[in-house]
Amino acid sequence: MTRRQQVLDAAIRVLGTAGPRGLTHRAVDAAAGLPEGSASNHFRTRDALVGGIVDRLLERETELWGRLAGDVSDPDSFAAVVGRLVRELADERVITLARHAVFVEASIRPELGLRIADAHRRIAEWAAPLIGALGSADPVRDLRLLLAVIDGLLTNQLANPQDDFAPAEAIRTVLRGMLRPV
Repeated sequence: MTRRQQVLDAAIRVLGTAGPRGLTHRAVDAAAGLPEGSASNHFRTRDALVGGIVDRLLERETELWGRLAGDVSDPDSFAAVVGRLVRELADERVITLARHAVFVEASIRPELGLRIADAHRRIAEWAAPLIGALGSADPVRDLRLLLAVIDGLLTNQLANPQDDFAPAEAIRTVLRGMLRPV
């Protein structure tokens, strides 16, 4: 792991545990166990730090998908893989809380919203073809719907955790509604 990744992972932990007000360079240095000024050396401003968090969250979620992805050639197997992804994200409560905190900040900071839009574009580059192969008539639109459902499932699980959380069934239901028979 690089020093930059170490700083960003610590920033994610701070954001996910202390919220946006707790996200300071000093708090990140302490959480990373690094000398004071380390976070600032990589990210001069808080805005730069939050932008780095967006990039790192995308990197971590892409790594998670790569670890979990198997056969996604039919709607049921795709739903099972996405369900496992959502379950793991829900289990990584601090990371998912940080992710949601970034979304809230993006609602009041247009430049951060643009960065998130770019992250969604990068996701669409590799995920939309998967949705298309399942039979979607409009893979980009359907991917946006699927991502919104995932965010809703995560939000509900964070706010009201259920021991029997089974997101694959909800994903499967959404896929059935959006896909034409192949």
